[in-house]
Amino acid sequence: MPKVEVLNIKGENVGEIELNETLFAAEIAENAVYDTVKNQLANKRQGTQSAKTRAEVRGGGRKPFRQKGTGRARQGSIRAPHYTGGGIVFAPKPRDYSYKIPKKMRRKALYSVLTSKVNENELVVLDDLKLDSYKTKEAKTILNNIDANSKAYVVIAENDDKIYKSFRNIEGVDVEKANLINVYDLLRHDKLVITKDAIAKLEEVFK
Repeated sequence: MPKVEVLNIKGENVGEIELNETLFAAEIAENAVYDTVKNQLANKRQGTQSAKTRAEVRGGGRKPFRQKGTGRARQGSIRAPHYTGGGIVFAPKPRDYSYKIPKKMRRKALYSVLTSKVNENELVVLDDLKLDSYKTKEAKTILNNIDANSKAYVVIAENDDKIYKSFRNIEGVDVEKANLINVYDLLRHDKLVITKDAIAKLEEVFK
């Protein structure tokens, strides 16, 4: 089992923790990671874009000029796509971009990213994370102490309003419960800051 050091909020080493092999020592599956991120981004799309086709554009009911004798190409409507103000060819319409991928693939991708965080020294384990008040300044100090002051993904075991509101004001920092973490957010942050309780929750939910 892989071992990593455990820090307190002052950045001091207070011991070690053995990580679960299934979650943190998995075989890296790049294809699964790619497919999972692609799926997450597709599911986030609103799909509300819309434009009018030739049939939907207002006006253009009268023939603009006679068929023959003008020396110009024949035209039936000034709302044809090649006219300014005309309809759009193959106009985009509201649609649902979401789709599902197998649960095993999502899990495989999650294990791969968690493992890469360990391999690349981007995992910071805290023995505990508690704040007495809503203080963004204190949250910044904690991140500086553990050398995670840019693009940190803070993962906690349970909802904590003080932690959430104190860290969310820091640019590039996100806070999430252990059972709600996802591959895309793990990848777009440089550091994974997680408490020991949250690791236990991960093992309980995703193992």
